[in-house]
Amino acid sequence: MRLGVLDIGSNTGHLLVVDAHDGAAPLPAFSHKQPLRLAEHLDAGGRVSASGVEALTAFVAEALVVAEDKGCEEMLGFATSAVRDAGNSEEVLAHVREHTGAEIAVLSGEDEARLTFLAVRRWFGWSAGRLAVFDIGGGSLEIAGGGDERPDVAWSLPLGAARLARAHFAEGSAEGPDDELLRQVRKQIRTEIARDAGNLLRAGAPHRAAATSKTFRSLARICGAAPSGDGPLVPRALSLAELRGWIPKLAAMSAEELAELPGVSPSRTHQILPGALVAEGCMDIFGIEELEICPWALREGVILERIDRLGMFDGV
Repeated sequence: MRLGVLDIGSNTGHLLVVDAHDGAAPLPAFSHKQPLRLAEHLDAGGRVSASGVEALTAFVAEALVVAEDKGCEEMLGFATSAVRDAGNSEEVLAHVREHTGAEIAVLSGEDEARLTFLAVRRWFGWSAGRLAVFDIGGGSLEIAGGGDERPDVAWSLPLGAARLARAHFAEGSAEGPDDELLRQVRKQIRTEIARDAGNLLRAGAPHRAAATSKTFRSLARICGAAPSGDGPLVPRALSLAELRGWIPKLAAMSAEELAELPGVSPSRTHQILPGALVAEGCMDIFGIEELEICPWALREGVILERIDRLGMFDGV
């Protein structure tokens, strides 16, 4: 069947059209996305602004037309951290539903981590052994680990790259952050990660550690990984030593200089440094020298779970 997967993230709205069949990898057929930056459309009270609601509604309406044009027989819509944490999330989704007819489910942070873990497990397979998975989104960081398809532990932290950028790094500032600000942000990040690190470490070091998301892909590309144009089957990794060497350079760069780096979108230049600090914190606290970059993430996890359910019902 042809599915439309509508992912309302903290940075981007993304419609992925896939051909999905039981027992087969989901095959991407078409992609349509638009920067929404919902995490940066929150007002002082933590509510999505009117302009953010209108931008989201317009994108969903457009995505529904695209999905219909591409022959999707089912639409799976979900929202993550920015909508989940908004003080007016129910109003936002009601507005979208009223003007487009689309039902958008809000994933909990734990479900986000769990579904991402499922996608990474399917990508690497059982030979990965005990697996640890990290995903830096715009609004949150997801961590999960375990030896099966369902993680033993899965949790979410408010350490998304856009959230941290908005809170600590002024976009468009001519001057980079000073050493004291970097120290404070670094301390905050590591304290948050370390608080529940024992959940993952209690069972011992993972046999394999992987990362997903645009932020990790961009950091890996900056540190020398193959470009996306080489295809998803090319192995890619992020080295802690390389990342540590790049963080002072990223802190000293202007937005224009950051935008010239390989793998960095101009709209996300202000998120690269906070994302790098989160990635470094994860790798250091969990004792990981290298993270493998997985091309599958949350969207694929949602698709795979839906395919699994179809297969289960077919067998009844």
